[in-house]
Amino acid sequence: MAEFNIFEHEYVPEHYLVDREEEKAILKQLKLTKDQLPRIKKTDAAILALETITGEIEPGRIIKIVRRSRTAGVFVAYRVVVV
Repeated sequence: MAEFNIFEHEYVPEHYLVDREEEKAILKQLKLTKDQLPRIKKTDAAILALETITGEIEPGRIIKIVRRSRTAGVFVAYRVVVV
């Protein structure tokens, strides 16, 4: 079966694993705790694909999602990985 990289699909936004040091800065900037961020499951297809690039992603890590739109421009969102 041929492998398919979901990140090459035009409708899948860019996903990045945030460094632990950067996590603190982001949470401080947003004035939030990790518990207040929206969640993304560890079994999400994007997380599984990201793990092939970064290695295993532990629950509690923050994912940066960059969406591009003709009407909204660039929009950045954050998710915390959960089991």
